[in-house]
Amino acid sequence: MPLVKVKRYCQITLPSLIRKKFNIDEGDYLEIEEIDGNMVLKPVKVVQSDLAYFYTKEWQEGEKEADRDIAKGRMLGPFDNVEDFAKAMES
Repeated sequence: MPLVKVKRYCQITLPSLIRKKFNIDEGDYLEIEEIDGNMVLKPVKVVQSDLAYFYTKEWQEGEKEADRDIAKGRMLGPFDNVEDFAKAMES
């Protein structure tokens, strides 16, 4: 278990093996919580509010469904022009 030293302004440096294992880079956020008297750090990815919809359960289920449809060839296109697209949508 690596040992870290609390430095000036109560800063610590995460050992490189831990940073690599958990894919932690400079500028990333960590959540800290107490569990059974221990401090536990958890990597947290911050998402812009206008992109948060993409990470909802419903959106991700739709993405998986679209991937399955594409894999099974259940799709239309690509189209060379709008007229071909409109004809495909009518059928």
